[in-house]
Amino acid sequence: MKSHFLGAAIAVAATPIVADTEKYALDASHSQIVFSYDHFGFSTTTSMFSGFGGEIMWDKDDPAASSVSVTFPEDSLITGWDARTQHFMTGDFFGGDAGEEVSFASTSIEVTGEDTALITGDLTVNGVTKEVVLDATLNGQTDAHPMEGKPWAGFSATTTLLRSDFNLGAFAPMVSDEVAVQISVEAGKAE
Repeated sequence: MKSHFLGAAIAVAATPIVADTEKYALDASHSQIVFSYDHFGFSTTTSMFSGFGGEIMWDKDDPAASSVSVTFPEDSLITGWDARTQHFMTGDFFGGDAGEEVSFASTSIEVTGEDTALITGDLTVNGVTKEVVLDATLNGQTDAHPMEGKPWAGFSATTTLLRSDFNLGAFAPMVSDEVAVQISVEAGKAE
């Protein structure tokens, strides 16, 4: 059952959504994307996106008929240091265009174990769309969240991106082009 849930929750289908598909909404208060990179060989610097929403269309019986989509503004970035955040919003990195968004939409899934899968999808950052693969794990699921009282699930995923693929490669290689990404999300069945 776990592999069906994982596959269904994060896979996307090329077919239209049908009656057997259930909508799950991401819990913005418990969903984060953390990324880290090497800074001149002296430190590993970490920043994050948090507080975002998205939806999972889930077909329990046919995981291939499911999908996931997430969109959030680039300027929701949290670096922990205002001067760094402001620098990231300049032309050196994101460009600072108001309203620019980061988005991910899954396109396929390969279930690799009872609780694991490889999710392929289109990631758009800084106006550039590239295919990425997320190495995902189902952390847990329940038919009744202890506080929300409805079906709930949690997932984690990792991937590695190249900043330069998304026109964000300033100062490479001294600031590493490779960025390690860790994702943790919760989602509950929508009303």
